[in-house]
Amino acid sequence: MQAERLHWWQTRWFVLAAMLAACVPLLWPDIPPIVDLPGHMGRYRVQLDRGAHPWLSDWYQFRWSLIGNLGVDLLIEPLAPLIGLEPAVKLIILTIPALTVGGLLWIAREVHGRIPPTALFALPLAYGYPFQFGFVNFALSMAWTLCLFGLWLRLARLGRLRLRAVLFVPLSCVLWVCHTFGWGVLGVLAFSSELIRQHDLRRTGGGGWLETWVRAGLGCVPLALPMLLMVAWRSGADVTGQTADFFFWNTKIAWIVMALRDRWMWFDVASVAVIYLVLFKAVRDPRIGYSRHLGLSALLMLLVYILLPRIVFGSAYADMRMAPFMVAVAVIAIRPKPGADLRHAALLAAAGLSFYAVRLAATTISFARFDADYDAELAALPHVPIGARLISFVGHNCSNAWRMSRLEHLPAIALERRLAYTDDQWSMAGAQLLTVHYGDAGPYAHDPTQIVTSVKCPYEWWRPANYALARFPRDAFDYVWLIRPPAYNPRFTAGLVPVWRSPTSNSMLFRVDHDAPMIDATDEELGVPRWLIERMRRRSARLERLRERQEREQERLERLRVEQER
Repeated sequence: MQAERLHWWQTRWFVLAAMLAACVPLLWPDIPPIVDLPGHMGRYRVQLDRGAHPWLSDWYQFRWSLIGNLGVDLLIEPLAPLIGLEPAVKLIILTIPALTVGGLLWIAREVHGRIPPTALFALPLAYGYPFQFGFVNFALSMAWTLCLFGLWLRLARLGRLRLRAVLFVPLSCVLWVCHTFGWGVLGVLAFSSELIRQHDLRRTGGGGWLETWVRAGLGCVPLALPMLLMVAWRSGADVTGQTADFFFWNTKIAWIVMALRDRWMWFDVASVAVIYLVLFKAVRDPRIGYSRHLGLSALLMLLVYILLPRIVFGSAYADMRMAPFMVAVAVIAIRPKPGADLRHAALLAAAGLSFYAVRLAATTISFARFDADYDAELAALPHVPIGARLISFVGHNCSNAWRMSRLEHLPAIALERRLAYTDDQWSMAGAQLLTVHYGDAGPYAHDPTQIVTSVKCPYEWWRPANYALARFPRDAFDYVWLIRPPAYNPRFTAGLVPVWRSPTSNSMLFRVDHDAPMIDATDEELGVPRWLIERMRRRSARLERLRERQEREQERLERLRVEQER
């Protein structure tokens, strides 16, 4: 029998074109304008330094260890010496949306036999909110997860189960090292597919539901080795980070609405609504329906999403990260029913492609505008000496506006380009390889010190701009970089000498005059009630004691390691 002719959206050429198109929004910006990425780039610079600049070790401690959060960190090692750090970062980030698109289409092809036209509506989720937030190791691991799940399904379809078992032992470990979240999602997807496969075998060969579940679990054993890595990682003496905030229903609903959050609220919400209309259409339209296979995968991901807390091992927004991928799997679960009209399928494919193209065009425009913001603010950096001690204050608002400025971690580019100290680095032992130990900076040492607001925001540790300018330890810093700050009293910049002023915004760079007297002002004048100041000081003191204990424990472990080597 002659094979059924492939339609244009089902060809390899279309898949390749869709993957390449996913790279377009990232081609123009020098630095991909996603929120956390500049902060990560500062860490990569310290990582690559290898002790060449001793002052960096006075401020930061970087120590390699096996943790489930190393994807881009490891890829930087061979790429940066060849092409430079910034081009290497851009190249790696470019691959993430492309691999996400390719993985979604591969899974759809393996499950349905042909790529269904509705699968195209899932492709814009490659630029979902977690990617826009800059969770790069997570996003890379999820892109690999989708591709590896496609491989898992293909090997099962070809009956190569033994080969699959052999391959996925090392592949699951690599995925865990990239980011533990991707490995966990792969386990959920693989288990759901094995459950359906074993259920179908049970119908033909007998056996009960219990046997089906046991066999499905055994089929996923090749993915289990990273559990040992997880135990070793989280049982380390210097590991910190809590798991908290379960069942915050308001935010869980919000994350689903924000799945495509970028710049224009009305446009992003309307785009999400289009996807949900497609999901609803699959329930009501007799010409299309849901695959049992991916439908079960989406339901299991929904269950995980409900059970996930907001904070896992100290990393915030854990449940938010799942939302776009859960929705994407639900979309690619839709398929035409047997005998469906080709004209209807072609219309759906054209609508899906148009939706993908419109979202890519909007993201391209949005990223170009954010890149212009980056260029305007980074014009200050040539005025920052190499190795300067720089404190930065980036303006923010209490309302959490839909369009994030993407400037929150831009100060780290001063660390990446000028090898300067910046106060925006995260410092959480066990969650990443870099910790901050610049004691002179006191409570102004690390993230979120760089965020300032016009008033004290409820439930946030961000400082009002007046308070930050008046109270930061001036002997610990040489320069102050204000990046689009809120309105502040110029009185509190006394002793700060202007070096650079932005022609397009209120951003400024100051040099600290260490001979100038301290500013005399009450806490009330600075916009923060005294009781809150005391609370912040107690919290900072507790954090400082915790860091000191961690450093002592790390030194003890290092001495033990040296003694064992002897």
